[in-house]
Amino acid sequence: MWRHIASNALTFLVVLAFLLGGVILWGQNTYNAEGPLEEQICLRVERGSSMRRVSTNLASEQAVTNAAIFRVGAEYTDKSEALKAGSWLIPQRASMAEITDIITKGGASTCGTEVVYRIGVTSSEVEVRELDPATGRYVEKAAFDPKQDAAPAEFVDVRAERDTRYRVAIAEGATSWQIVDALKSVDVLKGDLEAIPPEGSLAPDSYEVRLDDTRASIIARMQEAQEALVATAWENRDPDLPLASPEEMLILASIIEKETGVAEERGQVASVFVNRLNRGMRLQTDPTVIYGVTEGKGTLGRGLRQSELRRETPWNTYVIDGLPATPIANPGRASIQAAVSPATTDFIFFVADGTGGHAFAETLDEHNANVAKWRQIEAERSQTD
Repeated sequence: MWRHIASNALTFLVVLAFLLGGVILWGQNTYNAEGPLEEQICLRVERGSSMRRVSTNLASEQAVTNAAIFRVGAEYTDKSEALKAGSWLIPQRASMAEITDIITKGGASTCGTEVVYRIGVTSSEVEVRELDPATGRYVEKAAFDPKQDAAPAEFVDVRAERDTRYRVAIAEGATSWQIVDALKSVDVLKGDLEAIPPEGSLAPDSYEVRLDDTRASIIARMQEAQEALVATAWENRDPDLPLASPEEMLILASIIEKETGVAEERGQVASVFVNRLNRGMRLQTDPTVIYGVTEGKGTLGRGLRQSELRRETPWNTYVIDGLPATPIANPGRASIQAAVSPATTDFIFFVADGTGGHAFAETLDEHNANVAKWRQIEAERSQTD
């Protein structure tokens, strides 16, 4: 009997050790994994603050997924008692380990005034932002178009400050030509760019830059980030996608990016194009026609003409089969993810629904009804304008 009890106890201990080891491994992976923070924040650590209080603040800001794991990780790395008072910049998607290093390494506070060079799809601007100590968030002080407007006094003043931070923020869906053209006006950078990078090869994101960084070095960082993102997405793609290569995935992601700005429907938009490819149907998407007209050099600024819809270009998916020759923009992380993991639907049509999103349909009759609704909305809007 005692032998049986001892055997059961030993088995229990082995299982317990195995489970404990699994929990520890999960905690370590979570502590070192990319964080959930969508936009950088300035974390204020008051004198006398504890790691518990800081972890709670980080969780409330959605900078960490689990306050307890953050505290355990800090304790395990012997940094719980090394907390430094100050204002600390927490970057996008910083891991718990990286945040711990930031708030315990000391030195000069890293938050304050910053200048953000925003490169958009239709326009670009320079934004001067200042930290609001009460909220730990940045507040806009001034903004201007560097190509059209004179720099305001706020911009001139902060450029003279030694601790001013600089960032270049690239919007999803900007073309490589638009990004290169806008970088010419980023006056904290130096050097020329000899060529336009391949379409789709630049990762839309926010990049911290320093005075006298080169434009070429920023482009290289964007390319490295996009290469890593594409490689990971392709490795983890859904099976049986009608895509033969990472390049085709990037092309599809760029179309998804240009077709919708509504995060919740990217998967549905992706499913429409995947369903069409699987059925041998043409994609028939307007953004590919527009790219054939502009080749990414700015925006069209008007509606498409019937002659343009019928004109054959390497990108016009109304007249060519399958995917266009190249991406039509630089897609972001969410559109790339939608391309490799689309929603499971039978949709093969979609049209604008008047709210900024789209109405999806499985049959032509359903689609025609949705189109009729959209035409009615357009007509009503034209009467009120």
